[in-house]
Amino acid sequence: MFLQSIKKIKVTNILLVIASLTIGVESLSPGKVNAHGGGNDEPLGAGEFRKTPYLLLEGHHGVENSKENSPMHHGLEAGMGIVMDWGLKNEGIFSIETYLSPVLVWGEADHFYGVAHHEEEEEEEHEAHNTDFKRVDLRGLLRFKYSPNERLSFSLDSKPHLVTKTQGEEKKGVKNEIGAKALYKLGEGDVNFALGDQLSDIIDGTFLSLEHRQGWESDGKWQGHYTDPRVGVKFNYDLLSFKIEGGPRLYKPKSGSGLSNRTDFAGEIEVSRPIGDKTELFFHWQPTYSDKDGDEWSQGWNHHIGTGIVFTF
Repeated sequence: MFLQSIKKIKVTNILLVIASLTIGVESLSPGKVNAHGGGNDEPLGAGEFRKTPYLLLEGHHGVENSKENSPMHHGLEAGMGIVMDWGLKNEGIFSIETYLSPVLVWGEADHFYGVAHHEEEEEEEHEAHNTDFKRVDLRGLLRFKYSPNERLSFSLDSKPHLVTKTQGEEKKGVKNEIGAKALYKLGEGDVNFALGDQLSDIIDGTFLSLEHRQGWESDGKWQGHYTDPRVGVKFNYDLLSFKIEGGPRLYKPKSGSGLSNRTDFAGEIEVSRPIGDKTELFFHWQPTYSDKDGDEWSQGWNHHIGTGIVFTF
């Protein structure tokens, strides 16, 4: 079942990843940017300020095997963001990040996790589940992050998504999700197997996290919430950076959805590589697994993958 679900991921996205990771090492030098955003890991002195504008180009693809006919979605975005950091005592940092991007949408736009729509008309179902180009939406991000020291961090974020046109089960309006996350690093996080670190050193790259998210569709209706307790590791091999994390997803749907409280599995694998000091290529894969839940949600693996490049200024 897992291998069959993987086959539905578009080959073009995989080729983009392979191309990005086979760039010659001689053209690269260690950078300080972070994949999938413009943050900077360099410490700041108390009272110091730093701003990091960035440009993000990303293509993403998803398949929801738990829904009838396994609907897919594809997106292409090119957006601008900025991260503003204020240095605190004990090497702490307070950050504000904003991001805004148009999104070209094929198939369905991203939904909040676990949303199962009830189709009343066959024509509407076909319109919602085909993968033709649909429209240009607008996606945003606002995140606040507080790190009292190098190992502990807390963040709050909002991810609004403007649907610009009513099409099938997509309704014109603003959908949104909000989240809160705590993360604790068990070690210093500087693990590089190409520089002599051993597998026993992986504890330095291990972290624990707890994230809670809630979502609303564009009609303003609350869709439910989930909580992710996770264990993860981050490590490098030369210039390649890897992050692997996973754990149970405690999901609670909205009332009247035909779904029940359940425990799924959710994880993420992210690979990134710098090109110079201010550019980074990245790829991430987010698999989830669910058991059957009511008439509208089947047992299966669901996938979201994305690949792109981020430039900081």
